[in-house]
Amino acid sequence: MKLAFGSLLVGFAVLGLKALAWWMTGSVALLSDALESTVNVVTAIAALIAIRVAALPADANHPYGHHKAEFFSATLEGVMIIIAAMLIMHQAYGGFFAPKVIDAPIEGLLVNGGATVLNALWCWVLITRGRVERSPALVADGRHLLSDVVTSCGVALGILLAYATGWWVLDPALAALVAVNILWSGWKVIRDSLSGLLDEAVPEDTLKAIREVISTKAGGAVEAHDLRTRHAGKVTFIDFHLVVPGEMSVAEAHEVCDQVEHCLKEVVIDANVTIHVEPEFKAKHTGIIVLD
Repeated sequence: MKLAFGSLLVGFAVLGLKALAWWMTGSVALLSDALESTVNVVTAIAALIAIRVAALPADANHPYGHHKAEFFSATLEGVMIIIAAMLIMHQAYGGFFAPKVIDAPIEGLLVNGGATVLNALWCWVLITRGRVERSPALVADGRHLLSDVVTSCGVALGILLAYATGWWVLDPALAALVAVNILWSGWKVIRDSLSGLLDEAVPEDTLKAIREVISTKAGGAVEAHDLRTRHAGKVTFIDFHLVVPGEMSVAEAHEVCDQVEHCLKEVVIDANVTIHVEPEFKAKHTGIIVLD
């Protein structure tokens, strides 16, 4: 929550600096950079709301919790990144056919550079902490800021080249190239978010670890089958059928399940495990073999 609120404060600070840089120079590229920072503020607000909703406990209407709220926020951020790229492309198009001399380019770049450094530091914090806390909203917000850093660096390079050569058309031309890069960044954020909304299975290495735990820690059972996984926010849902000998008591089967669940939660942080116990004649002989 503190990180999401910090993003909002950083967003306002960066927006102010970039707006000042544009006012000083009149550069179409710096105007485009400021437009993207406006989107940053909007998405920071969305991430803050999403994280608050995702933290709500499960209730009667949402028995699995509210974790997917973060995926909606991340999807919105991807869409906003693409909108920012289109706005930049629009400004670059106008500037390309009517290039103009930039006022106070060095002073403007110094102000914009301060905003870029602030953005770079904060996006590193967001991506690092977001991965540790397994928060899609924070990671998406960090990637969005990273695209903003790339934009700012490209804009600075374009202005410096234009200033050195007198080819002021480089200002909007390079801004357009950077906009294409931002479009790709927005698509990646949307793609990752949709995988969570569509209940995509966990990565193959995580799935392999889950299978290994079941195979080695379910001593006394026969096999496991119909393993299913999905992730929602920081929570990973794991469910499967565990086949036990017909003579095993309910208490003994429950003890085996507790052992497997405990081990799975050590391997997969924030795992939610559901195990359906079945008698031996239900074995499919196509799932996970339990090793004694």
